[in-house]
Amino acid sequence: MTTIDTPTTKDANDYVELSRMMHRHGLLGRRYGYYGVKIGLNVLAFAGGWVAFVHLGDSWWQLFLAVFFAVMFGQLAFIGHDAGHKQIFRTGRANDVIGFWHGGMVGLSYASWMEQHRQHHANPNHEDDDPDIHIPAIAFTTEQAEQRRGFFRWMAKYQAFLFFPLLLLEGFSLHVSSVQALLRRDLKARRVEICLLVAHFAGYLTAVFLVLSPLTGIVFILVHQCLWGVYMGCSFAPGHKGMPTIRAGHTLDFLRRQVLTTRNIRGGRIVDFTLGSLNYQVEHHLFPSMPRPNLRLAQPIVQAFCDRKGIEYSQCGWLRTYGYVLRHLHDVGAPLRLAKS
Repeated sequence: MTTIDTPTTKDANDYVELSRMMHRHGLLGRRYGYYGVKIGLNVLAFAGGWVAFVHLGDSWWQLFLAVFFAVMFGQLAFIGHDAGHKQIFRTGRANDVIGFWHGGMVGLSYASWMEQHRQHHANPNHEDDDPDIHIPAIAFTTEQAEQRRGFFRWMAKYQAFLFFPLLLLEGFSLHVSSVQALLRRDLKARRVEICLLVAHFAGYLTAVFLVLSPLTGIVFILVHQCLWGVYMGCSFAPGHKGMPTIRAGHTLDFLRRQVLTTRNIRGGRIVDFTLGSLNYQVEHHLFPSMPRPNLRLAQPIVQAFCDRKGIEYSQCGWLRTYGYVLRHLHDVGAPLRLAKS
């Protein structure tokens, strides 16, 4: 991953021109039918999974349902993400209702997560201002790696090998950070979030340990939460990890700041479904409120526009993008591995 450290100012009117193209193609309009069907099917599948869970009883076959629920939690989280960006309805209040509801279903603080996510969107891969590249367990720049001490320094050395194992803990980390967020009195709709998260954890743990024996229940939770963590990490990480970072003091217009730090993943409808259309990360960052199904239609327009303007547009296959991520993490840790103990 390279670093953008030379102050640069480009024509901000480029984004205005691209936005007008999106409006002309009608790609910023709401897609109520799509989201109505999508949310309805998700809720039916989620409820059906719990009916099957109760019907199956205390059996190791429940581990297949744990895999199913890992996927469902991811799909529900994607809807919460879309609501946070106002992709579903025009008004913030209506989107928030969907967002809080879906956050409650998966045990996440919707308000807290969106606060962090909005900071990321405003400053993608900015070395000072993007919270997504300030994670204690992973160093995304050589400077971050050099600052690590003790066990975290050892982790930075071998983080490419530890990346996927660490994702197994991502689901638990999301739950913990959500509970911690409830301690903040300035959290939006804090009382609502407390009720939703208490209801989630109480209902989830009660269902698991009423139906399953303690050992089976613990294994079920581990499989479910660990796979959900991997699913979330594999969906969000490829968009920016291994892409150029921006140092403090560097000036880029909005269009270039979003495009140059972001990577798309090629694929068809299956990839779109699996990643919640986050594989169109460039288009999503340029137009966060664009409904999910329209991102696929916007992609060739944005790519052609960037080519015409001489803006590097990054896109690669699903497996290759993880190769880029792991290679970057390995390179960041290289100076620590070469240094004398």
